[in-house]
Amino acid sequence: MNDRRAFLKGALATSIVISLPSAAFSLFDKGNKPLRVGMITDLHEDIMHDGLLRMEAFLKVMKRKKPDALIQLGDFAYPGDKNKEVIELFNNAHPNTLHVIGNHDMDAGYTREQCVDYWGMPDRFYVRKINGVSFVVLDGNDKGSPVHKGGYASYINEMQYQWLEQQLEQIDGPVVIVSHQPLAGAYAIDNAEQVQGLLAKHSDKILVAVNGHTHIDAHLEVQGIHYVHINSASYYWVGGKFQHDSYDESILKEHKYISYTCPYKEALFTLMTIDPKSRTISFSGKTSRWVGDSPEELGFEGYENAIPGKEIVPEIRKREIKS
Repeated sequence: MNDRRAFLKGALATSIVISLPSAAFSLFDKGNKPLRVGMITDLHEDIMHDGLLRMEAFLKVMKRKKPDALIQLGDFAYPGDKNKEVIELFNNAHPNTLHVIGNHDMDAGYTREQCVDYWGMPDRFYVRKINGVSFVVLDGNDKGSPVHKGGYASYINEMQYQWLEQQLEQIDGPVVIVSHQPLAGAYAIDNAEQVQGLLAKHSDKILVAVNGHTHIDAHLEVQGIHYVHINSASYYWVGGKFQHDSYDESILKEHKYISYTCPYKEALFTLMTIDPKSRTISFSGKTSRWVGDSPEELGFEGYENAIPGKEIVPEIRKREIKS
């Protein structure tokens, strides 16, 4: 127990400082105040028994922090009446709520068009300007990848790529790129190198790219662009080979897919702050605990870009990107 307390204390204090090119900050108008955005991803309301409680925990903290916007980064909740309560809870929590479509939001026969309509999105990909920063929201669920090997589509098609290229040419202020599927690192989209090359051409205006999907805590830099993987609010998926009981039978009977996961006891989420004066981008930290066995205890070894105890953790680490 003492070891656990020591770990939690150390994890809460973790701070990762990252170097950031300064050009994008020069695009801010003088006097711009810090921009703060609450972020939550991969709630998986349709897998977890307590998704609504996790969303409530996020919004309770955000109400106190008073951010300028809220973003959910996908794999949120099927766009139908069964999830109306959690969807409306998020939508009504702030005047500026941004949605990103995740691959699992279209399970059970739902469509991207239903996500757009039911969640109240302007389109499946779009731009929202908030306090001088343009948030370019992408949809990584396009089909048509020439290297697709089965499973969920993970691709930016030519039409969306041309749209992104046009937006980056036209936008004359700082930009944040937002997606569900990562554009770099673990489980990146099929044409990640193509998109990375485009973003690199506009590194003078791109502050950071953030994504969900991977359920890991990670950061990498590619060609001057910083990519941050935001951890899931709910769990890490270990799959059928590592199926186990983390909750009691009454919960798992109604929510069978939880047994394929290592859940987090408390919801994970973060507050991203962009401060033009100090020329920094920071992500607040939040640490939880595993419910039941951890991936390491189950013998799960991870994969090349994500290792238990490193990227696979019940935590979002505190990060500061400085120019």
